[in-house]
Amino acid sequence: MLIIAFLFYHVLKWIKDTRAWMLLKGILVILAFVLVAAIFQMNTILWIAEKTINVAIIAIVVIFQPELRKALEELGRKKFISSLFSFDFGKNGVERFNDHTIGELVKASYEMGKVKTGALIVVENEIMLTEYERTGIALDSLVSSQLLINIFEKNTPLHDGAIIVRGDRVVSATCYLPLSDSLELSKDLGTRHRAAVGISEVSDSLTIVVSEETGKVSIAMGGQLYRNVDAEFLRSKLKFLQSSNIEPKRFQLLKRRLRNVKKADKTGDE
Repeated sequence: MLIIAFLFYHVLKWIKDTRAWMLLKGILVILAFVLVAAIFQMNTILWIAEKTINVAIIAIVVIFQPELRKALEELGRKKFISSLFSFDFGKNGVERFNDHTIGELVKASYEMGKVKTGALIVVENEIMLTEYERTGIALDSLVSSQLLINIFEKNTPLHDGAIIVRGDRVVSATCYLPLSDSLELSKDLGTRHRAAVGISEVSDSLTIVVSEETGKVSIAMGGQLYRNVDAEFLRSKLKFLQSSNIEPKRFQLLKRRLRNVKKADKTGDE
């Protein structure tokens, strides 16, 4: 019962932040209507409900397809699963950026904010963003504040879309990102901010957003948007990302733990 309650709670928590919440309420109203029909023996309504249930199940799967995909992606990012299994075959480790790159990212963000130059910078973490990297123009340049400012300068070929930073290098520009459909986001947010939250919902990246209207700097992490942050807050989040502990060889770690358990059992028997 506890497991069922746990799963039910997390399903409701996930649904509440999406468009599926409105659809779920509509389905509950229909189910309540069918229940009333059953109580008062409204046979015609019950017959219609019985005949349409199979079609309704397929329709629900089609309607909820984006939400179902997001739920599976979220499940794949859970720590209790990823701590045992790694699906990033061929990836020997995460490229970490150095302190100089952090300084350049912070400097560029607030320099662009002063002149209200819109920007969208995605800093990759453990989950690789190859799918979104391919939507843009491939680059291979060291991160510098001047480079970032030049990329997002208005009317330049690369200013539209997002750039992706991997380690100390800009690997792609003009990238398309998924837009968030979270109901918690403010109505006054534009496409740039929704894209930042969207990529943070499907990955563990950190995204820096510079507003073209206000010049304010915001960051998106873990599906959350932190608006109007100062330079120290941005620096601290980048430092946190930089120091994240990554274990690329998880299967070896699991084997080591099992081996230690076996040794402890043998010692106890002796």
